[in-house]
Amino acid sequence: MSEQRGDDGPPTDRESPVGQPVVRGDETVTGQDAEQAKAFDPTDPESVAAAAETVGKFAENTAGGEDNVYMLRGAAACAALVRGEGSYKAAAERAGGDVTVAFIRKWARVHDLPQSIRRYVAMGHVAPTAAKHIARVGGEERFQLAWAVLDGDLTVREVRSVASEVNGGTPVEDALADHGVTPGELTVTLPNDTYRELRRTAAMEGRDPEELVAEALDENLS
Repeated sequence: MSEQRGDDGPPTDRESPVGQPVVRGDETVTGQDAEQAKAFDPTDPESVAAAAETVGKFAENTAGGEDNVYMLRGAAACAALVRGEGSYKAAAERAGGDVTVAFIRKWARVHDLPQSIRRYVAMGHVAPTAAKHIARVGGEERFQLAWAVLDGDLTVREVRSVASEVNGGTPVEDALADHGVTPGELTVTLPNDTYRELRRTAAMEGRDPEELVAEALDENLS
């Protein structure tokens, strides 16, 4: 299921069914066969049991995890288990072991991130540990924080700090500026012909090239 732009902006939460491997099952993103992507159905008792087992194993192997798809699978299991059991507490008890409510809540929120952000996680551009903090931020601010990871090269510690500041009431632009990131600033390399025409048009119309680029993108992406 693709992520569609709404009338007031892009969706800021997951739109696909909980537990479904929409990103994990996309071979163009993960390089894995879609049939190998494990799905979890919170309405199926057997699938919920599988999710509980997966969460238990996942909780034992998150430290230093480098397999982003594996991490997304664990997040999906957490989200499905919460839905299946009805609460974070019940989900943690069902998973057993050292699984905590906080652990399940953090990773379930990652599973509930918009597909566009989860795709960057699957491709390795956003660390799963950074995604946990991005998921703490609500609304469109989470997009700005996620894109800042890509364009501003923020560390996980910096992402955590920005998320805390935003949740404390600081505007996301100000929080990012404190870490040297200007939202909307992106370096783009254009084909020579396109660049030449952009500069020519900007000169003839007496406008800034950035204004023309923004206008063209807005028309194309709307």
